[in-house]
Amino acid sequence: MTIKSLATLISAGTVLAVSTVSALAGPLADRIEAGEPIRIGFSNIPVFGYPDENGEPKGFANEIALGILAEMGLTNVEGIVTDWGGLIPGLMANRYDIITGGQYILGARCENVSFSEPIAQTGDAFLVPAGNPQNLTNYQDILNNPETILAMYAGGNHVDAARREGLGDAQMMQLPGPSEALAALRAGRADAAALTSFEAFYMADRSDGLFVATDPAALPEWTLNWVGIGFRDADADFLAQFNAAHARYMGSDEMMAAMQQYGYVDANLPGDTTTEWACANR
Repeated sequence: MTIKSLATLISAGTVLAVSTVSALAGPLADRIEAGEPIRIGFSNIPVFGYPDENGEPKGFANEIALGILAEMGLTNVEGIVTDWGGLIPGLMANRYDIITGGQYILGARCENVSFSEPIAQTGDAFLVPAGNPQNLTNYQDILNNPETILAMYAGGNHVDAARREGLGDAQMMQLPGPSEALAALRAGRADAAALTSFEAFYMADRSDGLFVATDPAALPEWTLNWVGIGFRDADADFLAQFNAAHARYMGSDEMMAAMQQYGYVDANLPGDTTTEWACANR
């Protein structure tokens, strides 16, 4: 699904920014110099990144990426929606120039993706039936109940986290995305779903009381993660400019006003954590 290009801002600041980008090396700079749109790949993930009813990119990761690009004077953007598992392969295959939607900065991903400096920090949580009848709050609770099934989406950090905690494939139901995980819960095919805390609380709030989100603090400390915007290694020059604009935009009044609708608060700001640290420690 391709989202129509956003209108290109015509201003002196834009011309200056594009002129600066055109002096850089890399396939993304070449596209911008040729007047092509910046292609942003993302999945339909609640709160993080999704298309609205008009097909425009929404969600806090998309909004922050677009805000930083606008800070650079760049607004000619085309959004492309794909399955979560297709984001990194699509970036590497040059189908997108940037990937958003809430990619955690993880060591395994850093081997293939150059991440921006972090745009958010967030933990994970489980989505469970109201009342949490099986008292499932962490991976060990799943492991200690061999008949229970934990839903998650393929390519998400929860797959590796579950395996790190000892879960085998028999207790892990890998699905295309969070909506499918919710459907598995509703149908009784799964007992809990592992999600980011943003997703879990969003879904619980909209479940008419059928589901609740567990306390993120019940999961191991190492499940606290930092979100980044992904680029190809070949676009290192552009990424350096993006990070310079990131430093100006992150935490600004403009950004925080745009974040209110997503429940992104000061506590979600990335703080002093760097991408280098997250790649080495997550």
